[in-house]
Amino acid sequence: MALDFSGQNLRGRNFKGQDLAGANFSYADIRGANFTNANLTDANFSHAKAGLQRRWAIFLVLISLLLSGVSGFLWAINGALVSLIFIGSTGNRIPGWTVLILLIVFFFVTIRQGIGVSLIAVAFAVTGALAFAFLVFEAFLGGAVIGGFTFAGAFAGAFAFAFAFAVAFAVIGGFAFAAAFAGVITLALAIAFTFATAGVGALGVAFSFTVTVVGAVLSIYIGWQAMKGDEKYALIRNIAIAFAATGGTSFRNATLTNADFTKATLKSTDFRNTILTNTRWHQVKMLDRVRPGSTYLKKSQVRELLITGQGQDKNFDHQNLRGINLQSANLADASFIGADLSEANLQDADLSRAKLKQTQLEATDLTGATLTGSFIEDWGISSETKLYGVRCEYIFMRLPTKENPDPHRKPDNKQEVFQDGDFGDFIKPIFDTLDLYHNQSVDPRAIAIAFKNLAENHPEAELEIVAMEKRGDDKLLLRAKTAPGSDKSQLSAKYFDDYNQLKALPQSLQLLLIEKDSYIDDLKNMLTTALQQPKYYIQGDNKVSDNSSSINIVGDNNSGIAGGGSVANLGTISGNVSIALNQLPDSPEAEKPGIKELLTQLQAAISQSTELSDDDKADALEQVQSLAEAAKNPQENATKKTAKTAITMLKGIFTGLPAVASLVEAGNKLLPVISKFFGLG
Repeated sequence: MALDFSGQNLRGRNFKGQDLAGANFSYADIRGANFTNANLTDANFSHAKAGLQRRWAIFLVLISLLLSGVSGFLWAINGALVSLIFIGSTGNRIPGWTVLILLIVFFFVTIRQGIGVSLIAVAFAVTGALAFAFLVFEAFLGGAVIGGFTFAGAFAGAFAFAFAFAVAFAVIGGFAFAAAFAGVITLALAIAFTFATAGVGALGVAFSFTVTVVGAVLSIYIGWQAMKGDEKYALIRNIAIAFAATGGTSFRNATLTNADFTKATLKSTDFRNTILTNTRWHQVKMLDRVRPGSTYLKKSQVRELLITGQGQDKNFDHQNLRGINLQSANLADASFIGADLSEANLQDADLSRAKLKQTQLEATDLTGATLTGSFIEDWGISSETKLYGVRCEYIFMRLPTKENPDPHRKPDNKQEVFQDGDFGDFIKPIFDTLDLYHNQSVDPRAIAIAFKNLAENHPEAELEIVAMEKRGDDKLLLRAKTAPGSDKSQLSAKYFDDYNQLKALPQSLQLLLIEKDSYIDDLKNMLTTALQQPKYYIQGDNKVSDNSSSINIVGDNNSGIAGGGSVANLGTISGNVSIALNQLPDSPEAEKPGIKELLTQLQAAISQSTELSDDDKADALEQVQSLAEAAKNPQENATKKTAKTAITMLKGIFTGLPAVASLVEAGNKLLPVISKFFGLG
């Protein structure tokens, strides 16, 4: 039975390494609690309060006040050095002017480029000052040394003050800290001025005070921007957050799969190396003050999305969002190009018009999601991707361009939409394919060798090339069918490791590797042809095994190109359809055609049609072949779905033809009878 800690005071409690799966911590005070290495799967932390215990908070604030005092003193010293300009001798004025110029440069660099660039400037300034001190005459020795270390002092002052401000802000908030902060800095400045500005006159004191105040204001600005998430000051923020989380609630290395933090308060909390699969963060408070480590919580835009559920028109390209919980989120028009959303929870999410190009969605839950109008070019789904109840009227297989705003729409007929359940049937054949995308300097010979090596080293994957497609001027997609359950991520990684090594070899060494291997030579030739054509399909059995020596392609046209067109030879496809039909039994009644006779009539009508393009004929014949294969076991659920998809696709192809076309008449006559054969209506 799951433990119930709801509403309890658990400050400082140690739960390290415990199995707390399903435990209820709702409304509990878990400040300072240690959950390191604990199993918190399905745990409920809604409305819980995490963070620092009071004694730790007081300690950290005192440290911040001390650092702010040190910062104030350092800035006062810099101001005093500038006041040397007003002391009579040249030996004093040179260091004073040097300090003033370097401080101006420091202010400019820090504001424009950030604290990281300033740190580099400090290193160069100190090194340069020391070198200069030994190379130039004595009159400039003091100015060089003081100038170099002025940069160091300015950086130390700004860093200490900004760090103190950021820590205090993270612990107790900026406004609560303001009064105490101002008091300490004022005291530090008063003490510094008492000793540093003696004898420089009223004008020197005023000038020195101005420099000191400007330095303090700059430090406050840096600290404030750091806590707002400005990437230029990320160094300050990261160190301050890590320091503020010391002694706070720790979930380090814990498992928080399916845990719920709805409306919890999480400042000063450690989530480093934590498993956060399907963790719920709705309306969490102070999520920006946690120590995220390398988890998806490190991105401010992602944190905002998790809290609000609003990601419409936002850009999440190439981000690692594996396991994220975006249930019911508004992601319309969002871009996830190249992002990893594997194992994510996208139930009931609105992904209308979302860009999902090359998005990884392996084992992602899209149950009830809306995908209407989304762009799914080269997305990565698997048999474990859940598509139950997906709402989708149409989809685009490519990203839009100015010339073609609706690229490769499915269904092809713009007047037609997917009916309930159609999208899942349409997309199912893509589940078990391995997509090998080559995006630069394609080497057909290296591809042929690498693919054969992969197939021979992994016979259990039953690799079979099903398509080659040219993308752009010098890009190629090689698509291979795999056995169900194959680890496509591992296969892809091994293939490209081998391919990149082979690609780096001289051609003479590549030729040695393929000597007397006709399979590699044939595949290389087909790849070369594919790069010269818009699209290239492989027909027939192209499985590779240890004893394979050639490619078995049905028909005589091994190039797979029909008259220089974009699809495989129609005679080859029609031959494949005939082979599939001949495997079906004849109708027992001569006057009553069976499924074999019905599909034969449909094949003939498509082949003889003058209204269809070669592309559409090829697509239609492939659907007839699918129906013939399904007719072998018409009562199985899987084959019924295949038949339903094929009939839907055929209707889409025929819809664009004139109503009086002979093929339309044949379709209207044959398709209802074929549907009835499969029990589809």
